[in-house]
Amino acid sequence: MTCPCCRKEVKHKKMVHVNKLRKTIGRLEVKCKNAEAGCLVTCPLAHRKGHQDSCPFELTACPNDGCTVQVLRGVLAEHRQHCQHGTRQHCPLGCGATLGPAERVRHNCYHQLRETWGQRQERSRTLVLCLLRRMRKVHHATNLIRQQLAQLGDFLEDDALFLGAGQEETEANPRGSSRAEVWGIQGQNIL
Repeated sequence: MTCPCCRKEVKHKKMVHVNKLRKTIGRLEVKCKNAEAGCLVTCPLAHRKGHQDSCPFELTACPNDGCTVQVLRGVLAEHRQHCQHGTRQHCPLGCGATLGPAERVRHNCYHQLRETWGQRQERSRTLVLCLLRRMRKVHHATNLIRQQLAQLGDFLEDDALFLGAGQEETEANPRGSSRAEVWGIQGQNIL
């Protein structure tokens, strides 16, 4: 810190704070530091910093990555809409498109909606074809199961007839025939 009169360096320990003087100085009305840029605000010196943080004439850097432009805080929002380094935003007309600043200039909602509709229609066609393929597979599997059930039904009828004949035969022939052998021969036909 330097002395305001002689500009010699003053150690912090030797400094004397005069609170009454500080309050008086703090109440002095000063113009905004951006008065040359057009700001007409005058405020107490103590409140100057608070005004500068919200002054529309304060130069601020564009927050978009890669943009080095400094603009007045009051026009920053407009600059961000047209900034070439801006982030992608949804179309303000509601078509659902996400656009960068360069795309916003030549964006046409009608074309965007038509393209989106075409993509969804193509996706629907693909889903319908997939469902048809699956239905054919299910239909084919159902037909195979029906055929196998019919063969099983025929086999069970033959087996019932065979068992009825087999009981007569066992009464006549005590050894009888092996049922497992019959099942093995006819079971191969089913599969």
